Amino acid sequence: MKNTGTLKVTTPSPREIVLTRVFDAPRTMVYDALTQPDLLKRWFGPRGWSLVVCEIDLRVGGKWRFVLQGPGGKKMGMYGVYRELLRPERTVHTESFDDYPGESIVTGVLVEQAGKTTLTGTVLYQSQEIRDAVIKSGMEHGAAETYDKLAELLTSKN
Repeated sequence: MKNTGTLKVTTPSPREIVLTRVFDAPRTMVYDALTQPDLLKRWFGPRGWSLVVCEIDLRVGGKWRFVLQGPGGKKMGMYGVYRELLRPERTVHTESFDDYPGESIVTGVLVEQAGKTTLTGTVLYQSQEIRDAVIKSGMEHGAAETYDKLAELLTSKN
């Protein structure tokens, strides 16, 4: 897994990771791909992984649950609650992983300009230790591959 340079990753504060990616698609299309189970199942996860569980109650206070299955049957589960949904410009949700400690708050902002959409995802962790553990886990490369798959899906739908 590798970040090919299409995903910009920064750490603006001791508890944050910011992921920024530009997609060649209108933001309504990007928003839908981030929130609709039938679309998420087609792109979410690094190459070689599939989204085998994708449950979404898309409303403020609604819960979501994803389970990715990777090579050799390894599974990774995550879940959370939607705090804010403003289609097509913003989402805020909590995120926890079955096998990792802590809960983060993920804010996604979509800005469209000239038919391209910039997605900025800010993940706020409970501590710098948790944020640093996530960075060391290889999250950047998995996220880059995942967003590459999203870009491919969006291009095929344009």
